[in-house]
Amino acid sequence: MRSTRRARNDPGQYDDLAGEWWRPGSPLSMLYWLARARARLIPPAERDGAVLIDLGCGGGLLAPHIAGKGYRHVGVDLVVSGLEQAAAHGVLPVLADARRLPFPDGTADVVSAGELLEHVPDWPAVVAEACRVLRPGGWLVLDTLADTAVSRLVAVRMAEAIIPAVRGIHDPALFVSPRKLRIECARHGVPLAVRGVRPTLPALTRWLVTRRNAVPIVPTFTTAILYQGRGRKGTQ
Repeated sequence: MRSTRRARNDPGQYDDLAGEWWRPGSPLSMLYWLARARARLIPPAERDGAVLIDLGCGGGLLAPHIAGKGYRHVGVDLVVSGLEQAAAHGVLPVLADARRLPFPDGTADVVSAGELLEHVPDWPAVVAEACRVLRPGGWLVLDTLADTAVSRLVAVRMAEAIIPAVRGIHDPALFVSPRKLRIECARHGVPLAVRGVRPTLPALTRWLVTRRNAVPIVPTFTTAILYQGRGRKGTQ
């Protein structure tokens, strides 16, 4: 647990929680559930040597859910403690800023940006880089938090009251409008489809009581809180 009070959205909070990435019932369990849901948006590799670049990979939670799909899994993060755990789960770790990726144009068959954009002061720069490193025909998949009052209530005020260990993880000023995100992706050649998602409420209630068993993430009618995006880069 953290020994000093950190500013909101301080990446050092993930060092404080380094022992929680893979622990069943941990405060970071939601990230594991979201990684599993995001993996369902990733198709099997279409060629030998296909590369998946996992932006904000953290402890590598996406790894078990894409195993067997045929990708070389490259994880990018700024937090060394997370990259070390990602490497232990088969991810090739790269210490880098997602706004300035150390990869040539067209490197990746898939770029994943899970629960990342709402942590970046300049999320359009991350989108630009994600689209730049995608090959023509490659897939961008992501999930993030919406820039709405209800999202700030649920994802910050309520979540921090229920799970104090995640207090300060999010800065609600950085949450991302789905409309603006779609516009930005389209500017870089990736038409993005978005849909709202949420944890199933009975399973979430049981988890809050027992801290056992994964909670399914399912589509919902609104993008006002949490949403996924998926888009394929044009071939021309």
